[in-house]
Amino acid sequence: MPVRSNVSDVDPVSRSPTVADAVLARLALIGADPRDDADTRSSKALLVLISVLILPIAILWGVLYLAFGSPVGLVPLVYFAVLAGAIAVFARTGDFTWLLHVNLVDILLAPTLSMIPLGGFLASGGVGLWGILAPLGALVFSDVRTAVRWYAAYAVVFLGSGIAGELLGGVPPAPPTWFTSAMLALNVTVGGTMVFTLLALFAKQRGDALSALRGEQAKAESLLLNILPRSIADRLKADTHTIADQFGSASILFADVVDFTPLSEHLAPADVVGLLDHLFSHFDTLAERYGLEKIKTIGDCYMVAAGVPTPRPDHARAIVLMALDMVEAMRSSDDVGHLGLELRVGVNSGPVVAGVIGRKRFLYDLWGDAVNTASRMESHGTPGRIQITRATYELLGAEFECEPRGTITVKGKGEMEVWYVLGRRPNVVDAGQPAPGRPAEAAPRPLG
Repeated sequence: MPVRSNVSDVDPVSRSPTVADAVLARLALIGADPRDDADTRSSKALLVLISVLILPIAILWGVLYLAFGSPVGLVPLVYFAVLAGAIAVFARTGDFTWLLHVNLVDILLAPTLSMIPLGGFLASGGVGLWGILAPLGALVFSDVRTAVRWYAAYAVVFLGSGIAGELLGGVPPAPPTWFTSAMLALNVTVGGTMVFTLLALFAKQRGDALSALRGEQAKAESLLLNILPRSIADRLKADTHTIADQFGSASILFADVVDFTPLSEHLAPADVVGLLDHLFSHFDTLAERYGLEKIKTIGDCYMVAAGVPTPRPDHARAIVLMALDMVEAMRSSDDVGHLGLELRVGVNSGPVVAGVIGRKRFLYDLWGDAVNTASRMESHGTPGRIQITRATYELLGAEFECEPRGTITVKGKGEMEVWYVLGRRPNVVDAGQPAPGRPAEAAPRPLG
């Protein structure tokens, strides 16, 4: 036996959200333009919704007054006709500004001017309170300055109409006292509900805007911290003056991919970038693990420093530990070992100047002879090995096993004694302190 569908069997509670959503979706289409952005579409839909909600209130208001013989009932009917016509025109033109102005003028004048024939403030049942929706609407849909002007206009029209009504005494026949009291209650309640709704919508818009702003600030902060050290970023945000600091002792590492130029000639551009991104991302992870500061990449060369922008007594030890991990990673079967690349690594320690240069595309960089020497250690180094200067060697102490390479000729430096770092010595107590007889570094000294 076929089952007959009975509409009455459907739960109205479960059906109502669907109907409401359909109605709201239909209203949102009025005056919609595919070129509108999200904010404009939202504002249009909200203004149309409020306009449609006021229409039946205007009809009810007019019918009640006319039922008691008061000609004032014609005013809300005129208000209804003007607003309904404005919505119809808006549906064809999509002119949001025009619809907003018609709404504000309509709601400002119709209820407040009605106080004159009704006999003033109390005799009108507080109908003039509806005019406050004009400045509130301007506040929600426009800006504060415009809302202030509308509020001034409302105050003038409201007070002027109320006083005029008190002086003239109203147009007969006057509605019964009980009806006036009931209308006062309705105007305060319903009008107050509309006011609360507008304020709630304004508060929600403000909350959404603040939330979006915080999200964008978080993105900007994250991007800035990917470019600059946190302490430098904080100083730059607080003070736009040049940032330049002198560090008494720091360690700098340069690592270069051996024979990368001929390799890159046989790769597609995307593959070149992808390979370096994979390799340097692994190095970034190591730098973060050891608390070091990545300075920059120059082609296939990676530069990192220890002891800047925050001084640390174990800067040489920390940067050599990272260097050992970098070389080991190239030989491992996972991580970046499968790339089949080899590194030359050079390290030097000494005083440096650090700071931010430029006003666009900021760069936190290092300068000084110690930086140049570290670069020379890499370029004059041996593939697959870590080459260090005497300055770094003396800071390492007994924790690391080093092999003397002897004296080499370094461009721009002459003869220099250098060592290879082979690794950490077994069964050596973790040496996180400066070498005996060497004090910890002081805080950076600002230059200038």
